[in-house]
Amino acid sequence: MSKQFRQGRANASALLAFAVMASASLCFAAAPATPASGAASAAMPTGHPSGAMLRKDAVPPTAPVRLVDINSASRKELKTLPGIGDAEADKIIANRPYLTKTELVTKQVLPTGPFLSLRNRVIAMQPIKPKGKS
Repeated sequence: MSKQFRQGRANASALLAFAVMASASLCFAAAPATPASGAASAAMPTGHPSGAMLRKDAVPPTAPVRLVDINSASRKELKTLPGIGDAEADKIIANRPYLTKTELVTKQVLPTGPFLSLRNRVIAMQPIKPKGKS
């Protein structure tokens, strides 16, 4: 290996190590040296195997989002999506079926902005064809 290649690899490794340390410092705060309530330090909860406490302002994990199938959802279900009102729900229903959810934009049913706000909440399921029948 050339000297420049080895140096580039070393720089990349150092940069990766720095990025990992920086992201860890954003997620975890160091455990306090003494417990505030006078309880034994062994009783203190830890959020990470390293013993670091989870930050109090850290966002807790959210429940999984229920996906709405744009090929079979009712008008009422479609209106639960962000940015979808009566007119948009009617346009989605009128332009069915969709092969992919991106067809909401390519078929000009929704503008790009509203689609980007709901793309993680929709799916375009395809009907299951029975086997053996043509």
